[in-house]
Amino acid sequence: MAPMAEVVLKDVVKTFVLQVGGQAQLVNALKGVSFSVRPGEIVALTGPSGCGKTTALRIIMGLESASAGEVRVAGKHVQGCGHDRGMVFQHAELLPWRTALGNVKFGLEMKGLRGKELTERAESYLELVGLKESMGRRPHQLSGGMKQRVGIARALAIDPAVLLMDEPFGALDAQTREVLQAELLSIHAKTGKTIIFVTHDLDEAVLLADRVVLMTKGEVQDIIDINLPRPRPRGDVVAVRAHDEFVQKRYLIWKALHAGAISSVLH
Repeated sequence: MAPMAEVVLKDVVKTFVLQVGGQAQLVNALKGVSFSVRPGEIVALTGPSGCGKTTALRIIMGLESASAGEVRVAGKHVQGCGHDRGMVFQHAELLPWRTALGNVKFGLEMKGLRGKELTERAESYLELVGLKESMGRRPHQLSGGMKQRVGIARALAIDPAVLLMDEPFGALDAQTREVLQAELLSIHAKTGKTIIFVTHDLDEAVLLADRVVLMTKGEVQDIIDINLPRPRPRGDVVAVRAHDEFVQKRYLIWKALHAGAISSVLH
């Protein structure tokens, strides 16, 4: 299993040119973003739409490059995608002609695995996310929640040091979302992976994360520690939500984001 890894962003800037009505317009998506994620930590990035949180995540993954600044994973500068990082998207983006097992095998095949080891590892990760009985189904035979489980298994199977998640449960119904939140807590307890995820859901951010990075207008507004014990009771998220720390930090984050939204409108 890959060791846990630290992630460091230092003065990361991202600019791009947007064509608006035939005019070229420079957009500053990130304006000197700096934060770090400790090995084995879960960190949530949250903030209003357009604040740069997904852009930051994509730069960590290597899907986009920073215009300035640096990103390091386990001490190494990020230069494109690598097997030390796995990504789970909002929509699973599964290959429709492959079974659940075949989709999980895909990333492993890219790493060069073949034969018995390939099959056994893919099966073990599908079992980890609770899909032992659905390995032979194709995507159109899976529910939305099951597709996301396959996406998580596919990302974990390559044994990344860091798991990146872009609103992984955002398109799911509330009940399925809670089930997968609990599943993620269980996976983290078993694997100890460093996890960074983007979410608009404040309950989700406080429930899952050790720290929450609040972003606004391409900048880090605040970083809030969530002092809830680990492992968190995956089978009783209601108990976590009733905890004083959950209630206080959820309100603190809401208040900070609400104040930022009002300030944005006024200015």
